[in-house]
Amino acid sequence: MIFELYRDIKKRYQNKLEFKWRYFMEHIYGYVRVSTTKQKVERQIANIKKRYPTAIIFSEKYTGTTMDRPVWNKLIKGLKPTDTIVFDEVSRMSRTAEEGFECYIDLFYKDINLVFLKEEHLNTDVFKKALRSNIQLTGTDVDIILEAVDKYLMIVAKKQIEIAFQNCRTGSRVFAYKN
Repeated sequence: MIFELYRDIKKRYQNKLEFKWRYFMEHIYGYVRVSTTKQKVERQIANIKKRYPTAIIFSEKYTGTTMDRPVWNKLIKGLKPTDTIVFDEVSRMSRTAEEGFECYIDLFYKDINLVFLKEEHLNTDVFKKALRSNIQLTGTDVDIILEAVDKYLMIVAKKQIEIAFQNCRTGSRVFAYKN
């Protein structure tokens, strides 16, 4: 059916626009950022391209102290559900754990996949699998437990992001959960 739709649209608009099959597909984007013009993005790009060779790279030389960054804003504005953003590490998304977690949750609930090559335990797929997505609410008191588990998993996600930011600052890559 999707091929028929594609064929019909392409035939109808062939001379009016350049139609791309990619419109129907999930997009994989890589986001790389350095804070100063003296720093280089090549290592981050190479790491992303090694795992995701078709990733469309968005590169920025801009401070991470703000989420209001021109290239980041352009990337976020064009996203649609099921798209993926790949980062070399969590600190490339934001400089602080608090802002990073807010952005993570916002994109998570918009069904945008986030991949962190150096902190794979933070990938949104990990939390999506952990959430009760396949367990239907029962309309009984059990729902209280199911909703509490979801809330707890988001608390765990926030703590893991905080630990990842702390490890980025200290140079450590140890995975640890502290209650």
